[in-house]
Amino acid sequence: MATLVEGCKHSLEVSIPVDAIQQETAKAVESFQKRARIPGFRPGKAPATLIHKHFEGDIRQQVFENLVPRFLDEQIKLENLQPIARPSISDVHFDPDQPIRFKAEFETSPRIEMGSYRGLKVEYSDPVISDQDVAERVDQIRDSKSTFVNEEPRPLNDGDHAVISLESIGGVNEPVKTDEITIEVGGKDTLEGFSENLRGMSPGDEKDFDVAYPEDYGQDKLAGKTVRFHCILKGVRRKELPELNDEFAQDLGDYRNVDELREAVRKSIFAHRETEAQEAAKNKLVDALVDAHEFPVPEVFVEHQIRERLEQSLRALAGQGVDPESLKLDWEKIKETQRERATREVKASLLLDAVAQRESIVATKEEVDREVERLARQEREPVLALRPKLEKNGTLGRIASHIQTSKTLQFLFDNAEKTLGS
Repeated sequence: MATLVEGCKHSLEVSIPVDAIQQETAKAVESFQKRARIPGFRPGKAPATLIHKHFEGDIRQQVFENLVPRFLDEQIKLENLQPIARPSISDVHFDPDQPIRFKAEFETSPRIEMGSYRGLKVEYSDPVISDQDVAERVDQIRDSKSTFVNEEPRPLNDGDHAVISLESIGGVNEPVKTDEITIEVGGKDTLEGFSENLRGMSPGDEKDFDVAYPEDYGQDKLAGKTVRFHCILKGVRRKELPELNDEFAQDLGDYRNVDELREAVRKSIFAHRETEAQEAAKNKLVDALVDAHEFPVPEVFVEHQIRERLEQSLRALAGQGVDPESLKLDWEKIKETQRERATREVKASLLLDAVAQRESIVATKEEVDREVERLARQEREPVLALRPKLEKNGTLGRIASHIQTSKTLQFLFDNAEKTLGS
């Protein structure tokens, strides 16, 4: 009989009767007899007793490997259990003329007693889009369509775009040199060291000056350093924004006038913010769902989730050009710090699956097909060629699972009691 050890772990003691061992041993002997090459005997003609003596260890191993999975599976089915990973075998007793006895330990999915999941309370309100929001987005569009006009030589002021050549002459190990770069004087993305020294310069002027780069600057070779540059001002440019009129709106797309453009922009901002607000609310609903249900989580699921999180971190480091081995990180300590969060993520996944099962929420064939078609367009590959690949590497199953989860989250949100935040 199976014993619940702890959490989701079960222990099962199995005994294989002597007659089954004898039958399997006879089969193994016969198998070895057909293939054995024993001096003094033709192939297949050596006596069974000699074969058994000559290959005793191999025969014993084959009997064990053939019988243990079969009797273990039978006992598991008899106990109506469903292991979620390969059982570990221990305490093996395999003595002559005695039953084979062993212990198997394995985990099963937890039995979740679902509480209430409809009508969960969550703070949420539809986003409000102001005229200022729309105006700022339209200005961003105009800025993306702007052009630069060369000005007559004159001293630089804030708002001007300086065309300069730069060469580092101190402060860095790797030289920095560019023959032509455009910098907005006083611009929000321009380091103050550049703006301060460029103001008042006229085309043809040359100047040496220092620029202090912040610690979090995007280029490692410059981050946190004070670099001395030799600068030559080559020209002055003025940014010209297109006039905001009906012609501009028509050039952007299927808009008859500026009002239609503004309305489209308003809807676009609303859709983006609505998605963000709903995602935040769904995350809160999942947290509430996890907090409301207490049940053991299989250790094998938690370990898998921790590995997934660590692999994501490793890929992120590699993507930044960092060799994780060079950091000498204590991965065991990192794994332990990830355990609590990984456990909550596993609980969330199990609960969402339980809700989906109760509410018959599934990914339809049409929904999966649409996602496969989207991926095919993205990969520029025919659907008929891509689909077998996705099926073979398991991506198709993950697509269906992701769609089901998204639909389940939407179900929780649609059925939640929305309250206004304080």
